[in-house]
Amino acid sequence: MTQREQTNDINVVQRILDEYPIMILDGALATELEQHGCDLDDPLWSARVLLENPDVIVNVHADYFRAGADCAITSSYQATVEGFRKRGIGEGAALDLIRKTVELAAKARDDVWAEQLVDVSSGRAENVGNEQVDYRTGEYTSGEKLRRPRPVVAGSVGPYGAYLADGSEYVGHYGVSDETLAAFHRPRMAALIEAGADILAFETIPSLQEARVLVEILKEFPDTHAWLSFSLKDGTSISEGTPLEVCAQTFGSEPQIVAIGLNCAPMEVVTEAIGVLRQTCDKPIIVYPNSGETYDAETKTWSGEGSCGSMKDASEQWVAAGAQIIGGCCRTTPHQISELAKKWRS
Repeated sequence: MTQREQTNDINVVQRILDEYPIMILDGALATELEQHGCDLDDPLWSARVLLENPDVIVNVHADYFRAGADCAITSSYQATVEGFRKRGIGEGAALDLIRKTVELAAKARDDVWAEQLVDVSSGRAENVGNEQVDYRTGEYTSGEKLRRPRPVVAGSVGPYGAYLADGSEYVGHYGVSDETLAAFHRPRMAALIEAGADILAFETIPSLQEARVLVEILKEFPDTHAWLSFSLKDGTSISEGTPLEVCAQTFGSEPQIVAIGLNCAPMEVVTEAIGVLRQTCDKPIIVYPNSGETYDAETKTWSGEGSCGSMKDASEQWVAAGAQIIGGCCRTTPHQISELAKKWRS
């Protein structure tokens, strides 16, 4: 049975927000893979590890779940049929690798969830005491609950610019047709859904054109939900210049889009962007900024210092402004996610 069948096609974001005021996302995958000794100097970026050392991906996902993340974003951001083809990998094998990203994240989730729930049997478990607990919900027979929901897996759908590996996900002017973008995105989306991703993450999207294409493809899978997060030029516009207000108005009524927001932007612009979105959109707002360092697309390196202040402290402003889903992007760590989880789940 796939995870999608288990969740019965529900909006998993709303399910979590119905019980908890804040949903906690994970942080950077690539940064942690490098900390585990992986070499990501490759056009495939973190997708290279799928080929060489997939167990490390499980370990990183598990670190974030242990830190308190409610959601893992799969290692498929830069995993595409076209990208793998350049490495001599055929379409069938490429789609298998994309599906594998969901399986790896789900394994990490299930392993960490079971760490506190021993002797799992028939969908139920028993903790180190004698009290029974439901494996799927974390609810004990006494009525007590774990201080977190059972985590979910989001299938990462990175932008066309990530495949180009030239930093254009932060610019967005691709010069390609809607048909080209659709042909690029559709196979990966289908593979992630087939593998059982609970939700899709349309992330680091730099252009209104690409966002529209993604939402149109999503309609081909009517039982699937997604969040839509943009890369930003500044606190009021996305990377290719479209005002955030226009983006919120364009997708605010799309039923399959369950949250709208931003990712991989410096922390300093987050509060302003939330304010713009809140004024024009009723959907939950999602934010997972980077550390504040600057990325050089030519050298594929980060430079400068991270943002002043901690993500935990900054999150107070984000929540006050209207954000409900919070995590980290490039160069953020399990420690920062742990701080967020402690703050909003204590």
